[in-house]
Amino acid sequence: MTYLALALWSALLAAAGPVTPSPALGKAEAACRPKEAGPALVVHVVGLKDRKGLVRAEVYPANDADFLQDDAILINQGKTFRRVDLELPPSGPVTLCIRVPSAGRYSLSVLHDRNRNLKWDKFPDGLGFGGNPKLGWSKPKAASASVSAGATPTRVEVVMNYLRGLNYRPLERP
Repeated sequence: MTYLALALWSALLAAAGPVTPSPALGKAEAACRPKEAGPALVVHVVGLKDRKGLVRAEVYPANDADFLQDDAILINQGKTFRRVDLELPPSGPVTLCIRVPSAGRYSLSVLHDRNRNLKWDKFPDGLGFGGNPKLGWSKPKAASASVSAGATPTRVEVVMNYLRGLNYRPLERP
């Protein structure tokens, strides 16, 4: 996006007033279109616990201050935020395509929202991040959860993580 286009977009957002948090934020900009050749992340999700619910991928700026920040705050500040939801297919590979504004580095999170409430619940839901960082008790650093998007769709693999429960085995072994 050129500087002039970015300035015009920011002016339009400011004129329209601030946006409020919503599950729909970032979706219009993120939707990949068939045969589109521009920058995008093609996210292959592995290690799913089961096929319940949906998978949600979100793209953020690759810095700690903005990573996992509220969607409305990022959009109101003119920063990158993209979101794609996918109903889990009963079988086969799970792949999402999410457009990004330009080639570059972005932080990526993936949620396996098993109960479809559009938020992370500690015990039933799974999380994965670009770069597949080792997870601890706090969110990963943006740099370790980031991926590079090229000028054309770029394939990345995200391994899902779950808090261990009784009799847990992922459907696929990463």
